[in-house]
Amino acid sequence: MSRSPPVVHHPAFRAEMPAGHRFPMDKFSRLASVLDAEGVPGPEGFARPEPIDAETLRLAHTEAYVRGVIELSLPADVARRIGLPNTESVATRARAATGGTLLAARLALEHGIACNTAGGSHHASAESGAGFCVFNDVAVAARRLQAEGAVSQVLVVDLDVHQGDGTARIFEGDASVFTFSMHAEKNFPHRKAASDLDIELADGTGDEAYLGKLGEILPALLSSVRPDIVFFNAGVDPHADDKLGRLSLTDEGLARREALVLGACLGLEIPVVGVIGGGYDADIGRLAARHAILHRTAKSLYSR
Repeated sequence: MSRSPPVVHHPAFRAEMPAGHRFPMDKFSRLASVLDAEGVPGPEGFARPEPIDAETLRLAHTEAYVRGVIELSLPADVARRIGLPNTESVATRARAATGGTLLAARLALEHGIACNTAGGSHHASAESGAGFCVFNDVAVAARRLQAEGAVSQVLVVDLDVHQGDGTARIFEGDASVFTFSMHAEKNFPHRKAASDLDIELADGTGDEAYLGKLGEILPALLSSVRPDIVFFNAGVDPHADDKLGRLSLTDEGLARREALVLGACLGLEIPVVGVIGGGYDADIGRLAARHAILHRTAKSLYSR
């Protein structure tokens, strides 16, 4: 029987939302169902995270912002910027998803690879959330591992269709975390941050040009940064059918992308953590299947 890398999931990843809200919250529970049905997590099932504690959140976020989310007292303009209601269910979800990325990172250090069924909230900066992102789970997990001495050098490979502006801002001037974002040039956010490396792509960029550019950059980056761990934001919103993306990747292109990133890390024995990032297809079944490409690819590479 083929081996399975750890997959992290918590039922709280799906928060209760107002009817008709445009964020596809059902994708998290549907993704878990798809992976479960395919036996991707293996016989031991999903690893279940603890919701992240406030002290750990404060390693990447301000005290006032953490308190505002947890105590449900965010200013109206901040809640509006996030685009999700400041409710108990959403706050619990944000803490569970961040705990999920931290657990996946710990498991990756142990097994070489692990994936979260949530995470990739890369628009959240130190003092505020934005663009459906409450806590920056990758930043929090990276800082926690560094604080414990588990890792020194971190590389963030962010391939969501939107720039990882919050992550770039949190780690600005911090040489111990290298931020790389490859995204659609004309997409949200309109005011971009400065990652350590930004690659901006023209609307309509398809599989071959996209993968060619990534294949050109990634090996050199891994060898120059020499990270102790890689956080890979595998957003599926560069897909041609995604309503918030502007690129033209296919399912096959996404699968090749995942294999390229995960394979490069595994080949160099660099632990890699996959988080699912953005995906906004109105068809939840199709969207969940697209997010599952990350986890299927991880299993396929791991079982070799």
